[in-house]
Amino acid sequence: MTRKTRSIAVVNQKGGVGKTTTAVNLAAALALANRRVVLVDLDPQGNATTGLGIDKTDLHPTVYGVLLGTESPDKSILATSLPSLQVLPSDIDLVGAEIELVGLERREYRLRDALIAINDNEIEYILIDCPPSLGLLTINALAAADSVLVPLQCEFYALEGLTHLVKTVKLVRERLHQALDIEGIVLTMFDGRTSLALQIRDEVHRYFPGKIFETVIPRNVRLTEAPSHGRPIMLHDIRSSGAIAYLELARELVQHHHGGSIA
Repeated sequence: MTRKTRSIAVVNQKGGVGKTTTAVNLAAALALANRRVVLVDLDPQGNATTGLGIDKTDLHPTVYGVLLGTESPDKSILATSLPSLQVLPSDIDLVGAEIELVGLERREYRLRDALIAINDNEIEYILIDCPPSLGLLTINALAAADSVLVPLQCEFYALEGLTHLVKTVKLVRERLHQALDIEGIVLTMFDGRTSLALQIRDEVHRYFPGKIFETVIPRNVRLTEAPSHGRPIMLHDIRSSGAIAYLELARELVQHHHGGSIA
């Protein structure tokens, strides 16, 4: 990993908020903008892997072996249908990593060490799709990342979960990785016709000013269809509102000023 590579952990400990959808489609949008991207699937469900059209049956090697030090990260990265996008895949074996990592040296830094070992000076972005929990896998992602991107569904318990995540980022910064920052919060599954969505949006802006992406990801049927076809939304329906939103999010990310902190 070179100095110009930006590594971003896509994190939310709550499931079903559009985390993997954001990781996959933001990575694809960056790749379509001619940025070299590696997407690390750190979720044992492996949804980011299948969302890019990769069959998990007998898949080997994966990020599991990379974390345990039995596989080279360079040899574990796979090509995708987008020339500028590669993936470090995952499968169900990763479930055991939480336990197996406990007894290893530098257990919180296994992913960080692996990403540094990637021998490709052209990579501009590494996006890490985290599991919906704040366990050792997510801690590895936070210790490896320059910043955290938080997909936030506009629903009742959103702010409570965000508060817990910010506390975790604080702890990681204090104990493991002083330079970790919050890249920003992106509102997902947004339906501007509901008063609750508008209320949550206003609350997030009030509590975390300057850390909310202008781009909002709408509720979109085509977005939910795309993973079943093994394609990011841009290859499924580039005219859909979901594709347009993620292309805009990628543009905003590239232009984003990396300053300040909310944790």
